[in-house]
Amino acid sequence: MKSLTVPAEIDQLDEVTAFIQKELAAADCPERARFQIRLAVEEIFVNISSYAYKPEDGLAEVRCEVTEDPLRVVVQFLDSGKPFDPLAREDADTSEDALMGREGGLGIFLVKSTMDSVEYAYEGGKNILTIRKNL
Repeated sequence: MKSLTVPAEIDQLDEVTAFIQKELAAADCPERARFQIRLAVEEIFVNISSYAYKPEDGLAEVRCEVTEDPLRVVVQFLDSGKPFDPLAREDADTSEDALMGREGGLGIFLVKSTMDSVEYAYEGGKNILTIRKNL
C-alpha cells in the first residue's frame, strides 16, 4: 500500500488528490470510478483538515492500494486528531424540504453512496477511515 503523509491543512488537498489520481491512472482505473473516488477523497480530506485537530495542527496519512482479486481500490485516511466516527451519524435526509436548511452530513452520505464499503476504526490513538471501490 502506497502512502502519503501531509499536514492536515486544506492547502494540501491538491497534493492528496494528485497522489490518488496517479495511483488510479497507473492501475488503469475507469474514468467514472476515478471521479467518484476523487470526490470521496476530497470530502474526507477536507473534513480531516477542517475538524480533526483544530485549533492545533497535525498530520494526515493517506494510503492507496489497488488489489487484483477482486479488482478494487482501497484508500485509507489516518489522523491522530479528535476521535470521530463519521459513520455513527444517521444518513442525511435528502428530501427537498430537509435539504433547504441542512448543515453538514451530505458529504459522508455521498461517500457512502458512491463507494462499495466505508469503514471506521479508532486504533492506537488514530482515526482510520477506509473506503473501497470495486472496479
